[in-house]
Amino acid sequence: MFRFAAARIAMAIPTLLIVAVAVFVLIRLIPGDPAQLLLGDLATPASLADLRARLGLDRPLPAQFGIWFGHVLQGDLGNSINSGQPVLPLVADRFLISGRIVLVAVVLAALVAVPAGMIAAWKQNGAPDLLLVGSATLLVSIPTFWLGLLLLLLFGLKLGCLPVVGYVGIAEDWKEGLLYLVLPVLTLFLHEIGVLMRMARASTLEVLRLDYITHARAKGLSERAVLMRHAFRNAFGPTWTLIGLVLGNLLGGIAVVETVFTLPGLGRLLVDAIFARDYPVIQGCLLCVAVIYVVVNLVIDLCYPFFDPRVAVE
Repeated sequence: MFRFAAARIAMAIPTLLIVAVAVFVLIRLIPGDPAQLLLGDLATPASLADLRARLGLDRPLPAQFGIWFGHVLQGDLGNSINSGQPVLPLVADRFLISGRIVLVAVVLAALVAVPAGMIAAWKQNGAPDLLLVGSATLLVSIPTFWLGLLLLLLFGLKLGCLPVVGYVGIAEDWKEGLLYLVLPVLTLFLHEIGVLMRMARASTLEVLRLDYITHARAKGLSERAVLMRHAFRNAFGPTWTLIGLVLGNLLGGIAVVETVFTLPGLGRLLVDAIFARDYPVIQGCLLCVAVIYVVVNLVIDLCYPFFDPRVAVE
């Protein structure tokens, strides 16, 4: 087990380095000059050159990367070009909002989707299977921004029981803050139920066809015992992997949901920074998402032996 964990951690380190290089290079491919954007159309060549020198944009790209990466290793992501705020606290505050929504939505979706997918596989081609698969397909087919707008229309405008625009932090007023998070969490929850349910059904169907399941049934075990004691662990492995991918994808693509619900999360911060050509903030947001993605999938890999004992032997 220790060798397995050490190997996975060792593989994550060069991945993070590659991610850092990719983030730095991609940011430099964005059209536009931050200095020109800050100074406006009336900027003179001398003022542009001075500002670019102060921002370090006049140096060669390898030198810029070396300086930036050295600061990153020290926990310094620089300061925002527009506001002058330190990037790390800014990204951390926005990430808490996005991470809270994504984590709660995915956990709730997994708790509902995995049992539902196993029931659909158990009742394959029956009425429960058709109902659950049809519901999952419908939920997956609806874009998150459209689903969010429908929920806003129903619960915000028609029923008037949940807030429509704005945001109140949980630290300021936890009751009011929870109300502002209900609709974003519900939107992601409904969408991800469909994704996870389909995977849970497919993996359970594959496991139920194996010989050891037939042997367990031949011993006279009940269907509940077969599903929970013999099928669940092996069937949950692929779904567990998908949960890690879903967490990373949602953190990177939550900007749409945050825009619909006017939430000041990480996605909104990234979009605003892209329009403003705020390189340090863009780099900080992308690096945060990439690091979280790698770390989450590392944790997923390390937990695999608990679901499939064969992994620890490899």
